[in-house]
Amino acid sequence: MTDFIFVDDHSTIPDQFYKVDQIGVDTEFLREKTFLAQLCLIQVATPDQIYCIDPLRESDYASMWEALCKPEWVVHSGRQDIEVIYQTAARMPSSLFDTQVAAGLLGYAPQMGYANLVEELFDVQLPKTHTRADWSQRPLPHALLEYAADDVEYLLRAHDVLSEKLDRLGRLDWARQDSALLLDPALYEIRPGDAIDRLKGARNLRGARRAIASRLAEWRESEALARNRPRQWILRDAALIDMAYRQPQSLSALKSIDSIPDKVAHRAGDELLGIIRSASREESAYRPPQPPDERQKSLLRELQSMVAKCASELGIPAEIVAAKKELSYAVTTGRLDSRVFNDWRRELIGEALIKKLSA
Repeated sequence: MTDFIFVDDHSTIPDQFYKVDQIGVDTEFLREKTFLAQLCLIQVATPDQIYCIDPLRESDYASMWEALCKPEWVVHSGRQDIEVIYQTAARMPSSLFDTQVAAGLLGYAPQMGYANLVEELFDVQLPKTHTRADWSQRPLPHALLEYAADDVEYLLRAHDVLSEKLDRLGRLDWARQDSALLLDPALYEIRPGDAIDRLKGARNLRGARRAIASRLAEWRESEALARNRPRQWILRDAALIDMAYRQPQSLSALKSIDSIPDKVAHRAGDELLGIIRSASREESAYRPPQPPDERQKSLLRELQSMVAKCASELGIPAEIVAAKKELSYAVTTGRLDSRVFNDWRRELIGEALIKKLSA
């Protein structure tokens, strides 16, 4: 049973947060019915105490975030936690240490879960109940709060153990560099103009159809954000693709598309038709990505072999050094902006990969 202090008045945020250099952080949130995740609970571990902070109470958020973002955060698989906090408060910690990232650099299984890591490091089995709980309910049952507190109880200790092991291998800076990648605001900023990249079925569209799909996806993204509802609740992917192919020019033609709900046609039909008419006069310069040719396939296999050899020598999974997707992107586009060509990976193997790509 994990001891914790429940904080539901942000004016009582402990002074301890301002005095420590490092805290363990986890969050609980809901996103099934909203576009933006709803932050429901923040769990914080200091060296001496665990706190469960209620962010749903009306109080002084500014002082709370100032207190929480001053120390370094230790997280586990922290991308979603960073995202929900950044989109809620537009704040991030000044530095970050992700124990999942660190574990991968020590040869543990990629994407290892927190409970598995705790068991590996401390021979402790954490309960796995309440994984699908409603964290927005108030009051939160004590059992839920205990479960949430478990998620930060071992973070600082895991940091210490992993850091010591990494330091002995000369990889501690690698973990810090990879963890810092999660603090790039561009990962979490919402850009409606890029929504086409998430539209299933749009990859092979060309010309006016691509332009229409792009403008419709941008419209849906803006609507979802404004109404804070999931994209698919606004309009399903299939409906956007159907409109891009059929390019209806009248309300009756729009309503004849089976994938368009009547209520959407009634509420937003004129707006959608305006978007289609306008975009149909555009010619998108986009061209679908071509599959790799035989030369590129051969080069990709060579790069993968180089990465696999390097990873084997380090005793870590190859995907930690460079994922196949990253290598394929470099081969087919010639661009070198993937992580394997930066920071510690560049010196370790990135330069050799660049020479092979340039040969």
